[in-house]
Amino acid sequence: MSGYVLGNFFIYAVINAFTPGPGNILALNTTTNYGLRKGRPLFLGIFAGYYVVQTACSIFVYGVSTFLPSVLDWMKYIGAAYILWLAVHIAISRPEEGRTEKSASFFEGFLLQLINVKIYLFGITALTGYVTDYSNTFSILFFFGLLIASMGTIATASWIGMGMLIQKAYRKHYRIINIILALSLLECIYSMFK
Repeated sequence: MSGYVLGNFFIYAVINAFTPGPGNILALNTTTNYGLRKGRPLFLGIFAGYYVVQTACSIFVYGVSTFLPSVLDWMKYIGAAYILWLAVHIAISRPEEGRTEKSASFFEGFLLQLINVKIYLFGITALTGYVTDYSNTFSILFFFGLLIASMGTIATASWIGMGMLIQKAYRKHYRIINIILALSLLECIYSMFK
């Protein structure tokens, strides 16, 4: 894998992991409403769910690449369409108020990740768009799946740790931040087909 493609994989992964999504918004909201200690079970559920989902994505992509390799070409186009949709959505989105939870439990955080379509698309798109052209082995796909889950965990932990600071900065400068993120995602699409 060339440094250029690997760099774009990281750009895509960081943008996707750090942009507001259900897990990040819930973590931010839980931190501001309950604090770190009371929110810890929910955060651990979000983290565990991330690893389970990315392992499932790695298994799915490995199965497809092994048994239906021609499907990977189509999945790359589907992934590019998803990244384009994500870029447009980020460019036009505005900050939203987080939802208020009555309790913070491990199960809620874990379940949120199991039904979080964003991270499934994130994992499958990253693996098919950047990794499978260079390796279809399960160990490589699993490694990159764990890398994606780790980036997601770090991103969510950042939303937890800097909750109010991130929220204020994002609300103040959301338009320019969103445009920069969207343009970076367009570069990621370009690199998938280079």
